Amino acid sequence: MTLATEDADAKPRKWRRARRIAGWTLGLLVGGPLIAFWVSYLVLDVRSPQEVLAGLGKTVVLHYSDGSELLKVVPADGDRLFVPYAQVPAKLRDAIIATEDPTFWDNQGFDPTGIVRAFFTGVGGGSGITQQYIKKSTGDEDATLGRKFAELVLATKITQEQSKEQIFESYVNIISFGRGTFGPAAAMNAYFGKKLDDSITWSEAAFLAGMIQSPSVHDPAASGDLHASRRWEYVRDKLVSRGYVKSGEPMAYPGAEVQPPSETRAGRLTYDEFHVKQQVLAELEQDGFPLGRLQQGNMTVETTLDRGMQDAARKALRDRLSGEPKEFRGAVVALDPKTGAVRAYQGGDQGVRDYASTPHALGSAFHPFTFTAALLHGFGPDQPIPAFSKVDFLGETFQYPEVCGKKCTPRRAVETHADGTLVALAKKVGPEAVSEAARQAGIPDAVDGAPTLREKDGFLIGPGIAIGRYPLRPLDVAGAYGTFAADGRRATPHLVAKVRDENGAVVWEHPETSSPAFGDDDASRRIAGEVTATLRTRAGSAALHTGEAEHGNSPDYQDAWAVGYTPQLVTAVWIGSDDERRLKDAAGRKLTGDVVPADVWRAFTAAAARPPR
Repeated sequence: MTLATEDADAKPRKWRRARRIAGWTLGLLVGGPLIAFWVSYLVLDVRSPQEVLAGLGKTVVLHYSDGSELLKVVPADGDRLFVPYAQVPAKLRDAIIATEDPTFWDNQGFDPTGIVRAFFTGVGGGSGITQQYIKKSTGDEDATLGRKFAELVLATKITQEQSKEQIFESYVNIISFGRGTFGPAAAMNAYFGKKLDDSITWSEAAFLAGMIQSPSVHDPAASGDLHASRRWEYVRDKLVSRGYVKSGEPMAYPGAEVQPPSETRAGRLTYDEFHVKQQVLAELEQDGFPLGRLQQGNMTVETTLDRGMQDAARKALRDRLSGEPKEFRGAVVALDPKTGAVRAYQGGDQGVRDYASTPHALGSAFHPFTFTAALLHGFGPDQPIPAFSKVDFLGETFQYPEVCGKKCTPRRAVETHADGTLVALAKKVGPEAVSEAARQAGIPDAVDGAPTLREKDGFLIGPGIAIGRYPLRPLDVAGAYGTFAADGRRATPHLVAKVRDENGAVVWEHPETSSPAFGDDDASRRIAGEVTATLRTRAGSAALHTGEAEHGNSPDYQDAWAVGYTPQLVTAVWIGSDDERRLKDAAGRKLTGDVVPADVWRAFTAAAARPPR
């Protein structure tokens, strides 16, 4: 009987203990975050925009890979003018809110979905104007749960303590619009050379609002008018769909009004230095280090660029174009195929347009990707195939001289630049297979939001895939050819190696991205080996392929390429012009890849192979 009584008493004790544990657990789960929130609310604070602006006047230094100085990003006087809310034109204010935070006037200062996403994934995003201001003012833009929690606390606090007008005023004055500017007055002057007032047009307002998301990318001086106009159209559509602008109200992309960057106008940077700076800043922005964060943290940037190779690329391009027609333009990109680290980046020195990051038609230099597609779909490199001079493909007729001969093979077709036969090969494996082979090699799906290797609708693959009609950037072409040089392992091209804080400690380093491109290592190695054997020059030490892109349906050319590699270095050279036109060299010959571009490629490759002095 005693044992039964003890058992009966034990059960209530167990339930009471379980209830206490459950109560404490629930209290911790509910009370813990509330206490943390309250303590954070009392401790954390947001700096004023004046304090933030005062801390932005720091020079950011970019270094070569050997640690020597490459260039400085120097804040210009007057680029941080504070503009009171009442002096921000209504059109610009509406354009910014429509694009960045359409619920700004009604929300509580934070985006609940961004908080939930950060909680479950550790990745932030979806920040509205109040959250963006907090990120900029604290200098903490890491996509972490801790940062999101602090952002939630501060967003709540600032919304309770300040009016929406004050929050917008603070935000608009510390955000960067690009070109080293902070605030709308500096931006209006930098892009349009005008004073900020109510005379601003909807077109100008949409342009400036479009810069905020990623100014180093959306600036037409960095990515060209085609990309910038797409971003402008996005903002315009937001203004229309959200009722700020009536549908049908005349608006036009103000590209002709946009001035060249003051850095180049004032002669502070050469054009080729400016291109490097813009490309590095755009890359850093995508990696979570916008210019404002670099300046606030007094950070330095270690690039992948080699001083000797950078000088050699500049000299090879300048020397070979000297004496050629004045409309000739050129670009050189060289990188380490094993890591994707860019060693030389020359976007030309004729103006603010960066030809190394501007897409150009690849023409017959696209042939190695068609060859790769054939290998991936069961064709042997030396398998006999019919030679074609005339092919109907996806509703278009292609006709070229038959140069492959009776013993034609896929390898022989590439070696002899047998365009007709390669179009037939593309038709045999299918346009999707050709596109996929290029993407596996390293051609990105999209650049700045615009799909690659597609028609203008962004979906269809047309007959142009077979003749390299779709434009690609020299930077991406070098990376894709680099996959063949690296035994079939694909690595992402990049110009930034490390970011260091003011004490020299590494706060970010480019991750390792190398991986097999065409299946497993064995298959990738086999594919790359066959491509290299096909492109290898007679000397046997380097693989080189030249090519030209047709001007419309004429027999003349508008773009010429030389792309090749050694095991240590892959280099892409492009020669063309600012617009689509028939090009002939100084001797009156049609521009082809095996003359001017190949001369630049050989001169640079020879110089790069020489040991440094």
